[in-house]
Formats: sequence, C-alpha cells, structure tokens
Amino acid sequence: MQRRYLSLAAAGLTTAMTLSLSACGSGSGDGGDVTLKLIAADYGDNEANSSQHYWDKLVKDFEKKNPGIKVDVSVYSWKDVDKKVEDLVESGQAPDMAQIGAYADYAAEGKLYSADELLSIYVQADFVPALAQAGEYQRRQYGMPFGASTRRLFYNKKLFAEAGITDPPETWAQVVSDAAKLKAKGVKMPYALPLGPEETQAETLMWMLSGGGSYTDSIGKYTIDSRENVKTFEWLKKDLVGAGLTGSDPAKLNRQDAFNAFAAGDVGMLNGHPTLMKQAEAKGIDYGTVELPGPSGKAKATMGVADWMTAFKKNGHRNQVGKFLDFVYNEKNVMDFSGEYGLLPVTTSGSHAMLADNKYAKLHSFLRQLGSAEFYPADKTSWPMVSKTVKAKMGTAVGANGNPAGVLSDIQNAASEADNTGK
Repeated sequence: MQRRYLSLAAAGLTTAMTLSLSACGSGSGDGGDVTLKLIAADYGDNEANSSQHYWDKLVKDFEKKNPGIKVDVSVYSWKDVDKKVEDLVESGQAPDMAQIGAYADYAAEGKLYSADELLSIYVQADFVPALAQAGEYQRRQYGMPFGASTRRLFYNKKLFAEAGITDPPETWAQVVSDAAKLKAKGVKMPYALPLGPEETQAETLMWMLSGGGSYTDSIGKYTIDSRENVKTFEWLKKDLVGAGLTGSDPAKLNRQDAFNAFAAGDVGMLNGHPTLMKQAEAKGIDYGTVELPGPSGKAKATMGVADWMTAFKKNGHRNQVGKFLDFVYNEKNVMDFSGEYGLLPVTTSGSHAMLADNKYAKLHSFLRQLGSAEFYPADKTSWPMVSKTVKAKMGTAVGANGNPAGVLSDIQNAASEADNTGK
C-alpha cells in the first residue's frame, strides 16, 4: 500500500519540513533545560557490545549539538525491558521514550505521540514503507521501527558436503530428503526446529508463511486454524519430527539453544536471522543461506521482525523528543546501529547505503526481502496475549501425541475471544 506521506517527500519537502518542525515546537515542555528518559533494549550478548555503548556515544553527540536537552538512557535485556516499561507506565512514571516489542496497547489507551506529531516529514517519510505500515494502529503510525530483520534458511556447508548434498533445499520434500541424509551421517540435529517457549511465535509464523498461511488474513482477522496452517503443522509432525529428523523435542528447544548448536557444528539446517551469521562465523562455521522452502518451491514470503521506538505523552516533552528522534534516525546513526548488531536499516536511505556497500554483502539477501516480508500483527491489542498463548501451546502440536488441528483451533478461539473483548 502506498504510504500517504511518501508523496510529501517528492515535492515541497523543505517547506513541509519547516512547517512540521514549527508544529513540533508548539508542544508543551518547551523552554529551559530538559532531561529526557529513554528505556532501551540490549542487542548485545555481552558487556563489551552492550547497546549502552551505542546510546552513550549517540547521546554525547546529540547533547553537544542541543545543549538544552539531556538524555538519560537505561538499557535492559529483552526479557526484562517490556515489563520494566509496563511497570513504569502503571506507576505513573512513564519514560519519555521506550524502545520495546509492542506498541498497540499504549496507542489504544491514548498514551503515545504519533510519529507525525514528533518527526520531521523527511524522517517519517524515510522509514521503509513496510515497516512504517507495520507500526500503525488504526491507520496512524505510533510504532517507529528501530531494529529490523528478516529470516532465511541457514545450512552448514561442511555437513551438507559430507552427506553428499550439492544444493540447499527449495521444497519441503527436499528438506526431508536432505535431513535424512544428514541423519545417516550422524548429524545430531539434521533440522533444528525451535518451538520452545523463547520465540515460538517466530518459528510458527515462518512455517505458516512457508505453507501459504499466516496469523491473519488481508483484513487483519485471525486465521490461525486455517486449512493451510493445519496442513503445515500436520506435515511437520509427520514428515519431519515424526521421522526423527529434528534430533530433539521441538517443544523444549529454544531459539538461542538452536543457534548455539548450529554454531557448534551440530545442526544441518534451521531458520535464522542475520545475527546468527556473526555467531556462526565466530565459531568457524562455513554456512550458506537461502529463501525459506515451501511445499512446492520457495515460500511466498518470509517473516520480518521490527522492534519499536515509542514516545509517551506523560511528560509533555514533544518538541525535545522530536529533535532527539530526528537525530536518532539520521543515516549515520541508523547505519552505525545496523552495522554493529547485524540488523537491517529501518530507513530507505540506510537501506540504499547498505546495498551500495560490499562490507555488508552478507546482509544484502536479508535486506532485499524486507519490502515484501510479513510481520506479526502488532497493530492488534490482542497480539501480546496471542503470542503468549502460541509460546505456551504450539510446541505440543508436533510432538508424538500432538494434535495440530486441535492446538491451532484452541489458539484461534483464544485469539478471537481476545479480539472481540478488545484485550
């Protein structure tokens, strides 16, 4: 869908930017020194590459150019950050900004500034259109994309060669055939299928898309127990898990454990995102990536994931928050962050810069998928509850005593009820 603000970027941009910035200046909280509070998520995996270092440098540069605005950044792990923000909001101490996993609940309660209330038109128009659309609640953008990624099938080239496999799979039948050859060569996990509670909702969506389904239809109605989704998970249960080709119980395998096993050389294939590349390279794994396989060819789409920058109205610092976020989203800062953490730029200018730079060649295939990727239905206030339900139940669907149709039906019923009650 064509974004309404993209046309604004084509003509009269300088005038429009001036008007937009003037409008931001009319917000409350102007005048005098202001300290903005930002709660951010940590993309690093150790102290040396913690996101705190990225923010400390960015804030130092911003404050030098904007002496009346200070920014205090607190970084939390992904397992803690959403709950931290939730607790602060409930106690009446909402931060000025929060970089979190979901935004719809806060938008529905009227707690957030919309992107057009904060950003210069150039910056808002620069977001990758698919990401900007994924950040909308009731056709208005409240979630500003911060980090993004897509998914591809990773495979271990050494293990494939030892098993006599010359090409990576493009179809489900080839996945099974290749996994059987890997198993015959003693590979511990021919195909790693992480449906454990850590990130089940992601692996589930990847397989739904591979099979021609999704969580929702084109008008946003949940279709979790669709015929396509049921067929997909019946195939997984019978042909992949039931054939002993996953090497472990999918319901107990978390994503990071699967990634660790791939980096250790114990996995033949798995679905992964760009950060797995760095982990695999650090362990000397020679890997390749391809588009997700489907029943009769490449999948119709891959999964895209975005994390969201949000801005709360509580403290009334609209002008200062807008200035800071315009700085956050300039091309240099977007590229610094993407390059440091192996993520995809969330802006069109950043995407063009990455595609033009061979330093990022291994990310190019992930980036080219971003425009057509499908995202979680994060615009639905019911999605956090549905995601939790998927995490709790989906792994059991493909087990020895699993009932894919029954599990998907149970999740669909819970999702529909949540949708109807507005929870």
